[in-house]
Amino acid sequence: MKERILEHWRVLAASLFSTVLIVSVFIIVRGIESPPIAEASTESALLQSIASKDTDGDGLPDWEEALYGTDPKVVDSSHLGMTDGEAVIRGLIVPVAITDTPDSGKASSSGPETMTSAFAKTFFSLFVAAKTASGGADLSESEMNDVANKTLSSLASSVAPAPDFKSAKDLTVSGSGADALKAFAVSAEMVLMKRTSMATKSELLYLKDAIENHDDMALPHIASIAKAYRESAVGLAVLPVPKELAETDLALINAMMRTSQIATDFARVDTDPLATILALKQYPQAVLDLGNAFIGIGKAYRSAGIAVPAGVPGAAFVNLISDIATEQAAVKKP
Repeated sequence: MKERILEHWRVLAASLFSTVLIVSVFIIVRGIESPPIAEASTESALLQSIASKDTDGDGLPDWEEALYGTDPKVVDSSHLGMTDGEAVIRGLIVPVAITDTPDSGKASSSGPETMTSAFAKTFFSLFVAAKTASGGADLSESEMNDVANKTLSSLASSVAPAPDFKSAKDLTVSGSGADALKAFAVSAEMVLMKRTSMATKSELLYLKDAIENHDDMALPHIASIAKAYRESAVGLAVLPVPKELAETDLALINAMMRTSQIATDFARVDTDPLATILALKQYPQAVLDLGNAFIGIGKAYRSAGIAVPAGVPGAAFVNLISDIATEQAAVKKP
């Protein structure tokens, strides 16, 4: 029976060979219906799906429901005898960022602020400022685009990249040479084997299932993958690492924790879709960093003249990327 060691990491790393840059969140949110198929990556297609997702079919995408304080699962949230989308068009439902103010007499909504609600507040603050500047005249499509662009730029710039989980001083560097490297490979492989998820696909494909196929089990799978990344990073961080591998091991630990954070935001797509959109923008680089870390590990062992044959403890950890490349090459053969 073929080894299942690090199966999930193989699935993720395989996407290195097909990851492309995703399109701008601004273009997606502002309604580009269908970018050229040749340019649409999985990430950009998912961004588009999230931006246009309308769970209740009332004419308001879910993320816009947050702007107006309506329920994305109820067609007529305010019981006006019409869809929420129609009520917005008629001006019967106004943005919560306008009505939910200290002097409005309306209680502020409870619960933690999401990226989506933060977008709502910033968007309408800039919208009102633009309306005032135009003397109260309706804004043109170009001006509305400019408001949306400034809002997303403001939000993106306010979200500071998560700091690295660990720094060099946090690692215990111990030993060097062939014996130390072989022992570390065995220990690291055990850490990853212990924390593997039961998921059979990458978090990106499960997100696609959640959005496009309405798979109720997809988000729990994403959460389990995020947990596996997180626990793997924690487990690797406490292992003494040989001097030759310290820098690459640190890169792997931080890449795993960063990918865990991104996957956690993927799992919030139903409650905070804009957080998922922003996470999708970070995802290609996170995958690249993770794959590069495994590539670096393989190079470090080869540079030390150490070969770990398949089936030997530690082999899956050392040879992950080269094994994937070999498998893909075999698949491509006619």
